[in-house]
Amino acid sequence: MMQAATSIQRADFGKTRDGVAVSVYTLTNKNGLTARITNYGGRVVSLMTPDRNGKMADVVLGFDSLDGYLQNPGPFFGALIGRYGNRIGHARFTLDGRVYQVDRNDGENSLHGGARGFDKRVWTPLELSDGGLELTYLSADGEEGYPGKLRATVTYRLTDANELRVDYAASTDKDTVINLTNHSYFNLKGAGTGDILDHRVMLNADRFTPVDAGLIPTGELRAVAGSPFDFRSATAIGARIEANDEQIKIGKGYDHNWMLNRGGDGLELAARVEEPSTGRILEARTTQPGVQFYTGNFLDGTIKGKGGKVYGRRSGFCLETQHFPDSPNKPGFPTTELKPGQKYQSTTVFRFAVASGR
Repeated sequence: MMQAATSIQRADFGKTRDGVAVSVYTLTNKNGLTARITNYGGRVVSLMTPDRNGKMADVVLGFDSLDGYLQNPGPFFGALIGRYGNRIGHARFTLDGRVYQVDRNDGENSLHGGARGFDKRVWTPLELSDGGLELTYLSADGEEGYPGKLRATVTYRLTDANELRVDYAASTDKDTVINLTNHSYFNLKGAGTGDILDHRVMLNADRFTPVDAGLIPTGELRAVAGSPFDFRSATAIGARIEANDEQIKIGKGYDHNWMLNRGGDGLELAARVEEPSTGRILEARTTQPGVQFYTGNFLDGTIKGKGGKVYGRRSGFCLETQHFPDSPNKPGFPTTELKPGQKYQSTTVFRFAVASGR
């Protein structure tokens, strides 16, 4: 593994409504990149990266203090998502012959673990000797309706290769389902600097999972060829985002899971994004089978983020590396079951670079 962050610094970040003190940790690598992460929901608060001229900008949406996250939980800015990332249809699933009803917080469905998922929990922090930040959360049996006492550990490292590496691990004492991810919104021009429609995106996927009106996958694995969902070659996000396409209309843009082209179990390229005006490049590599590409369609300009900047519609995009939505109800999808004695493990790496020239 590359040498991790050369320094880590802790600061106070505020208190929850229950009076629990929360911290924010700044990871800095030898190149001057910084990542700020809070143990409230394991959120990536900021990521300072250079453009082609060396000018630093914060490329993730978020807030300057804990209060912003408490008052605006809906977008899930920067958060660790669990116990089950994305949606579970009708907020229920069957496991070992038993039906489990989980929290309905998205119409008839369950979204991102329920009303009080992992994004709204205070994680136990540990500063590692290699400059990484380890966050641990113990989810009680029955929390938000999920079976099993689950111990989740997520480690953030900022490497000298300008990578933010996120390692996920979990274990359970009872059969359960799990799907952990990170919900950072990126804008490679800088957070709060207009929309992301000019960003050029490549998704390493031949197929995606179309959804019904409730954004629950139908179970089909549909070829992207000939559709607005074909990002196998770099394409501007805005090129087809208003296409006369049923799936685009349902998602109000892109809010879908792509089935990644994978050759093995290791880290493989999921996505590459380039912003032409700054030259910033983001590459996402993951061990996961899917990625939810979301284009901030529900942001509406009512939220003011860091520095008082307004976050308008499509002012950030997400690359939520994951197992597929509603997998517990879709036997044809890769399984999300975790049993006692097994260890859940996944890794996602976000690498930042710049393109030369204009």
